[in-house]
Amino acid sequence: MSQYETYSDDSPLASVWLIRIPILLFSGSVLLMLLLVAFVAVFQIQYQGRIFPNVSAYGIDLGGMTEAEAQAALLDAFTQDQDRTFTLRDGEQTWMFTSAELGVRFDPSRSARDAFAVGRGGSMPIANVFDQLMVWLNGESVTPLITYDQTVALDKINRIAESLNRFPTDGAFQIIGTDVVITPGESGRTVAVMTTLERLDNAILNGGGSVIDVAIEETSPTVTNVEEAAARARMALSAPVTLIATDVQGSPLGPWTATVEQIAQLLRISTVRDDATGALSYEVSVNTGAFAPYLEELARGLIVPEENGRFHFNDETHQLELIERAQNGRTLNVAETIASMEDAIFSTNRIVPLAFDYHLPAYHDNVTAAELGITQMVASGTSYFSGSTQSRLTNITVAAARFDGIIIAPGDIFSFNRYVGQITAEEGYVQSAVIFGDRTIQGDGGGVCQVSTTAFRAAFYGGFPIVERYAHSYRVGYYEHGDPEGVGLDAAIFTPDLDFRFLNDTPYHLLIETSIYPERSAIEFRFYSTPTGRQVIKEGPELVDIRPALPTIYEANSEIPLGQERWVDFAAEGAYVEVTRIILDANGNQLDREIFASQYQPWGARVQVNPADSRLG
Repeated sequence: MSQYETYSDDSPLASVWLIRIPILLFSGSVLLMLLLVAFVAVFQIQYQGRIFPNVSAYGIDLGGMTEAEAQAALLDAFTQDQDRTFTLRDGEQTWMFTSAELGVRFDPSRSARDAFAVGRGGSMPIANVFDQLMVWLNGESVTPLITYDQTVALDKINRIAESLNRFPTDGAFQIIGTDVVITPGESGRTVAVMTTLERLDNAILNGGGSVIDVAIEETSPTVTNVEEAAARARMALSAPVTLIATDVQGSPLGPWTATVEQIAQLLRISTVRDDATGALSYEVSVNTGAFAPYLEELARGLIVPEENGRFHFNDETHQLELIERAQNGRTLNVAETIASMEDAIFSTNRIVPLAFDYHLPAYHDNVTAAELGITQMVASGTSYFSGSTQSRLTNITVAAARFDGIIIAPGDIFSFNRYVGQITAEEGYVQSAVIFGDRTIQGDGGGVCQVSTTAFRAAFYGGFPIVERYAHSYRVGYYEHGDPEGVGLDAAIFTPDLDFRFLNDTPYHLLIETSIYPERSAIEFRFYSTPTGRQVIKEGPELVDIRPALPTIYEANSEIPLGQERWVDFAAEGAYVEVTRIILDANGNQLDREIFASQYQPWGARVQVNPADSRLG
């Protein structure tokens, strides 16, 4: 074996690089570290006493400046900006203020000091180096310490507010005569001082726009509907309002007119507050109640009383036959008419039909006998008027017709005066002899008592309770001569004081028919109803205290030829007379016994003769 060993070619080379690579890496790292330290050292030396790069304030790059240089630069920039103007604007009005006038102040030393402190605030040098690197790469802006006295700005804004503030004014209107005069309302404008101050703060501190809109709060008028209310008032005064009506035949009545001047005096203007919003509004109304007295007076002439149908009883068919149609009654509805007037006053329709309440009669045209319980005649009464003048016969006929066909309800009281009405010439009555005081005179309606006497006799024999009855002052010859009833069964009336009344005490309706029989000089009342079975017995008349008639009295009448005479009244003895009515039931048991007493004064005959007649004395 040789003295030298042999090795493979690769083994020595690999071993060498395994040693060299770590040495090279370590050496490089050390060298890089030395370079970085050197760079940092140079950087720190270069910016010792100076602001690091990429630091700014108030928009100025302060990098590389000393604190004093930065302060000077900032002060110079701010001094220029102190002349910067801020404009407050409201529409076309503007107010311009410089920063100085707004009390803006700047502390450049503080800002320079803050800029210099950037990157030097850490307690460890390595931390400061890192901060300096971040500032260099990203930059940093220092917020300048700019202040201003807000009381100065607030004072400026308050002065502007004094010139702009305007309270709202409500619109108003008034009625002068018949004209409507409007005063327009205006909205209020109030400067929102704090909002405006906030906008100014932002412009000063954050570099906002130099034109700042004054913040305004609009305030609407409290009363909102002036035009609407005025239009309503104008409508009310646009034309008269006319009331119209028709009578029951359809013929026009009126018209009655409320003039514009009258309406103007009744208009009322008031304010109403909305509970939800608090807003006020005008309310235009009309005092239509002022028309009430006039309408109440007018209503009296427009009343139409309801009138029942009138009927005859057909004895063969036992049905009612209509002889006079029923008529609805009506009364003026004042309240509804007033409401319609108010509607018309505030509308274009100025014509107002009067409002009526209509009243249906109790006995319409189609009522039947079965409905009313009318089955047959239950009583009648007759009296005679032989010897009556034509005028007396006329009055008897007119009065009798007032009762023909009327119906008396169960429990109702028949009143002669109610149905006979006014005894006047306008109602068809003529002059004839009537008893007045202690003598017979000519007057409207002489002979009507013949009709009331006949009604009394029918009620007497029907057994109906007599509520009111008066005997005549003296014995009337018509009720005795040729009259089978004799004295004491008469009934005098004198409207409106003396009446004849009886009660329908049955559960059935009572139909009254009247007839005049000229050939017999008789008048008859017939009562139709349902028989109750009661019977009437008449006793008398019994006369006591009879006194002789007074002497005959002759009266001059130039219409009577000489030698002839006209008997106006017959002589009659005075007497106290009693007629007794006994009422029995269907079995003959007495239900009632009643005495009808009459006190008659003695009376002398009255005869009219020619003025030349010797008997005149």
